[in-house]
Amino acid sequence: MNFTQDMSILQLVLNASGVVQAVMALLAVVSLMSWFYICVKWFATRDARRKTERFERDFWSGGDLQRLYNSAAAGHHHAGSMEHIFEAGFREFTKLKGQKGLEASDVIDGSRRAMRATCQREMDALEAHLAFLASVGSVSPYIGLFGTVWGIMHAFRALGNVGQATLAAVAPGIAEALVATAIGLFAAIPAVLAYNRFSHEIDRLATRYESFMEEFSNILQRQMR
Repeated sequence: MNFTQDMSILQLVLNASGVVQAVMALLAVVSLMSWFYICVKWFATRDARRKTERFERDFWSGGDLQRLYNSAAAGHHHAGSMEHIFEAGFREFTKLKGQKGLEASDVIDGSRRAMRATCQREMDALEAHLAFLASVGSVSPYIGLFGTVWGIMHAFRALGNVGQATLAAVAPGIAEALVATAIGLFAAIPAVLAYNRFSHEIDRLATRYESFMEEFSNILQRQMR
């Protein structure tokens, strides 16, 4: 093989040592998984944002709360997170309001607890797989670096058996090792960018949910008077 053929990316991967090839394969699998979760989270956050905006328009348009509750309960599996929070709070409010011997503060506190429990479940669902993206972003460069160090060690050991060290003899082994670092960065950079973006989007949604719960609690409190 000529020098150009030896230095092609495919040949560098095929000619790498077994350990470096294993590192490259691991990073390739991790990269594919991270891209899969990036797509999943992109659709999930977009859907959550659109459903939240739609429900906020319906809620603040002055519609009847009972009608909104019936609509949310009927389409529970297709409702957004804010609708689930509203449904849990209004259901608990209706149940406690019909019980005798309860103070208005007890009813409101029970409704608020129900909303917070539902909000926590919804946030857990939105934050699913974010830890994986964070792990890929932080660990992949080090895995690639391990492959590079191992490959360089392997190249220098082989170089020790050569009578005369030339650039043509050294370059392929070093390049093979550096490919592992390149793959590690290719896996890490999109994961870090996606993690930061999705974390920001989810934090904004969490703030909207918290504001809604407080405002809805005030509405329920006025209805107890």
